[in-house]
Amino acid sequence: MDVLKIVLTVVQVLLSIALIVAVVLQSGRSAGLSGAISGGAETLFGKKKGLDELLGKVTVVVAVLYGALCLTLVILK
Repeated sequence: MDVLKIVLTVVQVLLSIALIVAVVLQSGRSAGLSGAISGGAETLFGKKKGLDELLGKVTVVVAVLYGALCLTLVILK
């Protein structure tokens, strides 16, 4: 049982690093007044494609896995 806890703890640390990286790599939502104006245009014309969309999905998946692993570790202790 101790080996399982150690393995899950290592996976949790790796997931936390992956979550930090995924959040930091995402582009900001606004950059002042010019970001607010261009942000509306990007939404209108659908510029949010590619890497931003992928990073958003990766962030959600890693966050759900991290939360589930946290609950699992609490139950095991």
